[in-house]
Amino acid sequence: MTKGVVTEMVSFMNRKSLVCLMRALLCAVLLAPFSASAATEENVSLNFVNADIGEVVKAVSHITGRNFLIDPRVKGTINIVSSTPVPAPLAYDILLSSLRLQGFASVESGGVTKIMPEADAKLHAGTGGGKGDTLITRVFTLKYESAIQLVPILRPLIAPNNIVVAYPNSNALVVTDYASNMKRIQQIVESIDQPSAEAPVVIPVKRASAIELAQTINRLMQDASAAAASAAGGDASVRFMLTADARTNSLLVRTDNPARLARVRELADKLDADTGAPGNIHVIYLKNADAAKLAETLRSLLSGDASASQKAVQTSSPTTGMNNTAGNATTAAASTSSASAQSASSTAGMVQADPGSNALIIIAPQAIYNNLRAVVDMLDVRRAQVYVEALIAEVTTDKAAEFGIQWQSLSRLGSSDRSVVGGTNFGTPGQNILGVAGNVTTAGAGLNIGVVRGTLTLPDGTQILNLNMLARAMQTDTDTNVLSTPTLLTLDNEEAKIVIGQNVPFITGSYAQTGTTVTASPFQTIERQDVGITLRIKPQVTEGGLVRLQLYQEVSSVDEASRLDPAGLTTNKRSLESVVLADQGQIIVLGGLIQDQVDGGVSKVPLLGDIPLLGALFRYDTRHHKKTNLMIFIRPYVLRTAEETAGMTQDRYDYLRGEQQNFKLPFHPMLPNPPSPEAPVIDRRQPAAVTQP
Repeated sequence: MTKGVVTEMVSFMNRKSLVCLMRALLCAVLLAPFSASAATEENVSLNFVNADIGEVVKAVSHITGRNFLIDPRVKGTINIVSSTPVPAPLAYDILLSSLRLQGFASVESGGVTKIMPEADAKLHAGTGGGKGDTLITRVFTLKYESAIQLVPILRPLIAPNNIVVAYPNSNALVVTDYASNMKRIQQIVESIDQPSAEAPVVIPVKRASAIELAQTINRLMQDASAAAASAAGGDASVRFMLTADARTNSLLVRTDNPARLARVRELADKLDADTGAPGNIHVIYLKNADAAKLAETLRSLLSGDASASQKAVQTSSPTTGMNNTAGNATTAAASTSSASAQSASSTAGMVQADPGSNALIIIAPQAIYNNLRAVVDMLDVRRAQVYVEALIAEVTTDKAAEFGIQWQSLSRLGSSDRSVVGGTNFGTPGQNILGVAGNVTTAGAGLNIGVVRGTLTLPDGTQILNLNMLARAMQTDTDTNVLSTPTLLTLDNEEAKIVIGQNVPFITGSYAQTGTTVTASPFQTIERQDVGITLRIKPQVTEGGLVRLQLYQEVSSVDEASRLDPAGLTTNKRSLESVVLADQGQIIVLGGLIQDQVDGGVSKVPLLGDIPLLGALFRYDTRHHKKTNLMIFIRPYVLRTAEETAGMTQDRYDYLRGEQQNFKLPFHPMLPNPPSPEAPVIDRRQPAAVTQP
């Protein structure tokens, strides 16, 4: 080793020793007053101005003999000034208060005090005792009040970085805060959690299902309660009501009889035990929901696969063509998603539907079954029904007028076969003079006045009238007023369709083979389509009472003028497809047509038809005015209960019976007089009973 290297190493060691010596002297100067004071009066004077947090913690550690563990993120300076000496143990509390003002907290664990940022300290807080500004965690188990409802009350009283949460299963509060504030929170909780004579009592259920316990206890005690109430003459002290809260898996009891409440608690404690049946097989009979659809939803929850439930919804929901029947939907829903069911069975449980009894078979541990049972209870509810009444009002006015004079002259030239023809000819075969001369029965509707001078035989042997003049006048006035009210009742969020009309054939093609020795039989291909009124709806009822309607409305008819057209029939079609929002019982307009059409035509002889007054003898005038008013309205009714459905049905049923009673054939002495058919009378006291008229 060279001399220069040795000299450099000695210098480095001297510098390092000097730094250590200076630090030791600084600590000795700072701790000298504390040591002297502690040796005499066990009091210390704390005077730190812009002192580093780490150095202050070292000083307090030396005074109190505590071990500290400082998070690397704890940095900064603090100021502590005491005008009079304080006891040595109080120095620790003063340090914690100073750190709390800087956003740091202390957590005691295993004889070591951890100092870290306040936001992370709640993750390390212990459940043991503490005092001052030490961060601790306490659990408050409530007996009478709801823990969830108490959280908003306590939240403003706790530091923002600390927590207060509720555990519904045991109706408990978990609070993490400073020990000095925890005593105040405890006093507030104890003051609020007091029994009330009128408030229901909450009995948490830990192992069993609260829904099943409520059913069992109600069967055991409801009959006795009713008998006791009848014997006591309606005494309030014997009234009893027990229900289950599926969300918190708790029993809710309301009674004024302490003995009956104690009996319910005793039964709940004995029945709240693990099941003794091997395999944990449970059967749930559904009241309103479809077992096949609900089984798919529960399987998707167990397996964590949302596609299974979406497939079930697509399979069970009706299509636009309404080709799937309820049986096909149920079978398809029960057979799909077997892979997800196997996955759920291997991990958490198995859910299978029995369509015959509309029941669910669940094999799962008790905790998972309780959660599934709570979901089933919330989904197995009576769904609202929507009664939709569509109003289609159409008022049409069609007016036409025709007036014209036609002339015709047919004469033979001497004895030859030559003839001279001249005159005016306007309109269609039923309107013009030549058509009427050939066959007078083809004269069109209206007033037809003509001058006939015998008959003439054409060269081909056809004999016609020698009609020299034809004056024709016609006016038509047609008014149409049609009001259609198709109605439809369907479940909420289920598509329904009604068609009222005819199934009309339309020729789509034909085939015939000619030019061969054997002629094939000709044939035509025909496609039938519904023509009339079509209403297709899919309602969705919101919680606010609004009804969202996805609907399709079509009004079609066959044009009578096209029935003799060789090309085929022509249909008039008015359709509307929309999504609207409507209130209960509100009539809203969906759309319509307001059309006013005026047509006019003049057929005349050039020059002669333009002569004033006399020109009318050589002119044929037509006028046509058509006005159409078509409006489509919709009115939904939400039926949530059986009484509302029965009331709506009874109202429409009474209207139908009234119309049948008003329709009676008048008496005729020469014809039989059969009685008019009438719908039977429905007994309002028993909706299923029907009385024949």
